Amino acid sequence: MNIIINILNWFSQNILQNPAFFVGLLVLVGYALLKKPGHEVFAGFVKATVGYMILNVGAGGLVTTFRPILAALNYKFQIGAAVIDPYFGLTAANTKIAEDFPDFVGAATTALLIGFGVNILLVALRKLTKVRTLFITGHIMVQQAATISLIVLLLVPQLRNSWGILAIGVICGLYWAVSSNMTVEATQRLTGGGGFAIGHQQQFAIWFVDKVAPFFGKKEENLDNLKLPKFLSIFHDTVVASATLMLVFFGAILMVLGPEIMSNAEVITSGTLYVAEKQSYFMYIIQTAFTFSVYLFILMQGVRMFVSELTNAFQGISSKLLPGSFPAVDVAASYGFGSPNAVLSGFAFGLLGQLVTIVLLIVFKNPVLIITGFVPVFFDNAAIAVYADKRGGWKAALSLSFISGILQVALGAVAVSLLGLASYGGYHGNIDFDIPWLPFAYLFKYLGIIGFALVCLFFLIIPQLQFAKAKDKEAYYAGQIPSEE
Repeated sequence: MNIIINILNWFSQNILQNPAFFVGLLVLVGYALLKKPGHEVFAGFVKATVGYMILNVGAGGLVTTFRPILAALNYKFQIGAAVIDPYFGLTAANTKIAEDFPDFVGAATTALLIGFGVNILLVALRKLTKVRTLFITGHIMVQQAATISLIVLLLVPQLRNSWGILAIGVICGLYWAVSSNMTVEATQRLTGGGGFAIGHQQQFAIWFVDKVAPFFGKKEENLDNLKLPKFLSIFHDTVVASATLMLVFFGAILMVLGPEIMSNAEVITSGTLYVAEKQSYFMYIIQTAFTFSVYLFILMQGVRMFVSELTNAFQGISSKLLPGSFPAVDVAASYGFGSPNAVLSGFAFGLLGQLVTIVLLIVFKNPVLIITGFVPVFFDNAAIAVYADKRGGWKAALSLSFISGILQVALGAVAVSLLGLASYGGYHGNIDFDIPWLPFAYLFKYLGIIGFALVCLFFLIIPQLQFAKAKDKEAYYAGQIPSEE
């Protein structure tokens, strides 16, 4: 018995609590089950593990770069600040869990495995559950598992035990399966029967937009008829877009803070101080802003590296165990089926909505300053515009992406306060983590275990309602859209 306990303790301390090696192990097991050659199994393990380590380097760099600015803001204005972006949110959630709940450092990684298993089970039992989709966007699962882990651990104290990790995994799996299942009809309609669903950060938003867009305008009056400025095309490049956004936002903040504060060692206790003798303050601002883009790029490269292996392992398993299911993939897969102008229009009007709301937060002296991040402002609002334009034309696309931008900032500020993330510099920020996850968080806070159970029940009921509403039950499983739609 002691031998078994020692093995389990070793596995817990060295694997479960070390996400890089746990992800590598998942890939190793997945490839082994798929009967890959030994050298491919080993290569997949190495790429996944090293990729996660690269992610950690990027995340650590973001923290190091952001902390001096956060300290300066607190010193000058007594205000917290947070970037609404899933990569910043991933770093913030993991850091807070490590500091406040050190026994649950590996919770998110374990929850990812449990959640994927729950998703597989729900699809395997689709005649009972009415769930048709398998969420296979691995890097999104990593981000969401971390944020959901923090929400549950912080707001449901009764689950700060071994059952808590299981509970987090279950609710992750329910969200992934059910929310992606909600996008089947909208995506089939958009793509003309493309055979995939969306597994990203805005599934609830896509479902909602598909329902309400026709009330905003006519689908015949779409964005193909509008001409947009060519300069907006530079924002197709992630590096250019993220560096520009960081320069605008952090540049403005650093200008307001001034060189005196940023060179004060008593205020800036960690990170890079501004040294007047070595560099002009103007160049310091540019370098600091671009440094965010550098670490974000490093983080994303690490994510791509391990996710490509993780996704292959997941897809192989799903194709063997769950033939006929819909893969839920990155939302970018939908962009090629909409108007070429929709992506940039969604980005532009979503950003406008965010900027208006940020100004209002400053005017009304909100205790948390929200800084926009690239992923929500681009991917959420681009997707909303693509789906809205298909159903309600340009009026729906521009209006709904603008409203999304407002909600991202306003509800992001509420979430940062609720979760105590102002001192950690980030929150997930995507629209699904404003609605429905912010209301879920309040249910957890005030109802505890009962609130958690109600949310799980809510997830289980949604596909039942979808199925009950379907006129043709077999068409529902096939993802077919009635001809009148």
